[in-house]
Amino acid sequence: MSRESSRQRQWDSLQTQAPRDCGTGRCCRERESYYEILEVSPTSTQAQIKTAYYKQSFIYHPDRNAGSDEATVRFSEINEAYTVLGNKGLRKKYDRGLLTAADLTGTARPSAKDSGKPQAERKRSVMGRDSQRGVFDFDEFFRSHYSEQLQRQRDIRVRKEEMLRKQQEDVGDKKLGKMTEVGVGVLMVTAICILLSLRQ
Repeated sequence: MSRESSRQRQWDSLQTQAPRDCGTGRCCRERESYYEILEVSPTSTQAQIKTAYYKQSFIYHPDRNAGSDEATVRFSEINEAYTVLGNKGLRKKYDRGLLTAADLTGTARPSAKDSGKPQAERKRSVMGRDSQRGVFDFDEFFRSHYSEQLQRQRDIRVRKEEMLRKQQEDVGDKKLGKMTEVGVGVLMVTAICILLSLRQ
């Protein structure tokens, strides 16, 4: 029991220490810190983290808070927190206290769609800053964070339009089929009436 309580004390002391140096000059935040930045609990789902990130990044975006250094710093923290918590692998490392600065610098990888872009374009950070110019690129930020969601919405819209078109074609085919049945029925009744009148 004493061995277990000793481990618990060590764990508690690690959790309450100030941000620690990960060996590369950059401090890794405490376990609760990224969760606190996004205002979510450590048990939050990936979807909840993503929603909190969108909400926070919208509130503290530099374009909405021009000239506010506090908003710029907060926005940077929000992006760093989402970079870690939005990635399942990094989140696991972070929760275990194993996250290093090297893990953070290697997270801005291009998506499969961007793999054909020149190397200079791929080096843009997760936050949309062009490292060569040092200027915030809102378009790049928007594309990198919302492009997949917008593409899904476009795909859903196209599928709905396709389904609606097929339903309209089906309705048209059914109407044509019914009209054909009615026409054939009228012709048969007319033919029977003609045959009966000829017999008399």
